[in-house]
Amino acid sequence: MAKSKLKVDDRALKKMVQQGVKKMADDLTRALNGLTARYQGKPLEEIKPQIQRVWAKHSGGGSITDPELTQFAEQIQAGGRVTVRTK
Repeated sequence: MAKSKLKVDDRALKKMVQQGVKKMADDLTRALNGLTARYQGKPLEEIKPQIQRVWAKHSGGGSITDPELTQFAEQIQAGGRVTVRTK
């Protein structure tokens, strides 16, 4: 079998990954803010599972840490907006 060399443009790859992560964060932000109309004023115990569901759906099955989950749930409960940021 012939050996082949694969050249990877690290800069281009990094840019593509960053764009994908930003799109996922934007999609998550939109979807989580979509919960506000229905869950504003509701108990946190009712809001948290919905956030986890949305998070898993828009992150390919990923999970959210409890402090972030609580923070987002409190914002939604208060009728505020949440923002998912990339690092």
